Amino acid sequence: MSSASSLDAISSLCKRRGFIFHSSEIYGGINGFWDYGPLGCEMKRNIKEDWWRATVRNREDVAGLDATIIMHPAIWKASGHLDTFSDPMCTCKGCKKLMRADQIWDILRDGAIGESLAGVLEGGADAAKVAGWCKGKAKGLAPNLKAVLDPEALTAAFGKIKAAPEEYADTERLYALLADAGGAVTPCPYCGGELTEPRPFNLMFKTVVGPVDDPANVAYLRPETAQAIFAQFQNVLATSRQQVPFGIAQMGKSFRNEVTPRNYTFRSREFEQMELEFFIRPDEAVELICGKVTRMADKPDLGAPAASWGWEVWHKYWVEQRKAWIIACGLPADSFVEYWQKPDELAHYARACVDIEYSFPFGVQELEGIAARSDFDLSQHQKHSGKSMEVFDEQLKLAAAKLDDAARQAFSDKVAGEWAARGKAEDAARAFVLKLFDGRYVPHVIEPSAGVDRMMLALLCNAYEEQKLTDDKGKEDTRVVMHFSPRVAPVKVAVFPLVKNKPEVYNRAREVFGRLRKRYAAFWDEGGAIGRRYRRQDEIGTPWCVTIDFQTLEDGTVTVRDRDTMLQERVTLEQLEEKIDAVLIY
Repeated sequence: MSSASSLDAISSLCKRRGFIFHSSEIYGGINGFWDYGPLGCEMKRNIKEDWWRATVRNREDVAGLDATIIMHPAIWKASGHLDTFSDPMCTCKGCKKLMRADQIWDILRDGAIGESLAGVLEGGADAAKVAGWCKGKAKGLAPNLKAVLDPEALTAAFGKIKAAPEEYADTERLYALLADAGGAVTPCPYCGGELTEPRPFNLMFKTVVGPVDDPANVAYLRPETAQAIFAQFQNVLATSRQQVPFGIAQMGKSFRNEVTPRNYTFRSREFEQMELEFFIRPDEAVELICGKVTRMADKPDLGAPAASWGWEVWHKYWVEQRKAWIIACGLPADSFVEYWQKPDELAHYARACVDIEYSFPFGVQELEGIAARSDFDLSQHQKHSGKSMEVFDEQLKLAAAKLDDAARQAFSDKVAGEWAARGKAEDAARAFVLKLFDGRYVPHVIEPSAGVDRMMLALLCNAYEEQKLTDDKGKEDTRVVMHFSPRVAPVKVAVFPLVKNKPEVYNRAREVFGRLRKRYAAFWDEGGAIGRRYRRQDEIGTPWCVTIDFQTLEDGTVTVRDRDTMLQERVTLEQLEEKIDAVLIY
């Protein structure tokens, strides 16, 4: 099955079985917005609850927050979103479509023009075939392409392809050539027309707070959940009885006015995030307290955090924590990769950033990111709000008090030299050190940021399988099965009465169902043959199906069928509950 068709098959199943619906579908839909149906909302809730359990409840060093979607606009000024949260956009002078400058070639490859050109290029770039395409199909697909509009441009392109066919055997290069004989123009991926120069387009949704539509009342739907954590840092610190290092976690809706939402639910305008801001001591504070800073070169054990860890080790620790959670939710380790951003790719304030990238049907794309953001965020809010974001660290104060004047001077000189090597001012370094000696600093932060919708899409893609089965009589059948981990599966167990016209069997099955649904997300199905009921549950990823029959009335055992192996066994209800609990309780 091709990548495109596999995504089509998955989206078709999601619609048919009640995972995901297009928002406002009866009115023609609205691009970039999706509704989660009965099974979809259960699965999404499972993902969020699993993340919350792993990130907050199973740790002593993380507290939770649930902040508002609309916040004071000054927050977005301080964070930089108001001035810099934009994508470079181009507009086609022909069809007037607006698109992201960095997505033009992706749009082309995924669209009708790209598919058609790929067909023309099968077997290599043939000048005659390309010319035939420009005179035929391209008139409907790319009517504004220069080689379609101008015979001289087509003649020039024809000559170049004929002279060097190997140079134009690539869709992008060929399309650029057909738009401009020099191949220097990037044409519109929708019609072939000329594009404007890229210009910034802010991605935040505007709204108005209060009854008067006035610029003074403009606010924004949050584009991320993180900034509320920074804005509420001091309140959480004061009320949670936490001390640095510790984290604040939040899940919730975010909104980005994507111009070209695409790839099903991957890039949407409304989505949910799961973000953790884990606050740590600056390395300089760690050195004063512990006498050293543990770095990755020291090959530390990442299993249990240590007081001597520097930012580098904390960052790697959270990369490993996030990978472990992703695997536990059902994505195999070989299905995603770590991409460590290069220095020229990092945000100006970031010291490191790792993107966990998953191989989606439409290509390898970011699933979540783990960034070492230094003290940028808290410092920005301290600067813009006038409120201190510093913490007082008793251990640091005691450690600094043990230093004599010479040791203090030596430490200050050392830090100033290190800061200067990173292009930071010496005066700022010495002022920072003086605050350290007083036991105060603005914490640095490690930020693991994940998308609920992207995680769910990855799990859907990974779980989907079409199996060819042959029965005892040689008849072939296709079984569609979703191999969800029981932790995220929307339904954990389905209960069937073998027959529904025997009250004693039917009533006993209802009793079993009533007992199980108090513990797990359970599903009742009494319609059709048992085999057909199994297939329906396979298609929604239910790990276990339980059938109540006449033997159940005799000895209390039930038949349990495993989704993945299709093997059946007879167990008591107690054994069944132990079996399920062993997987779900952790």
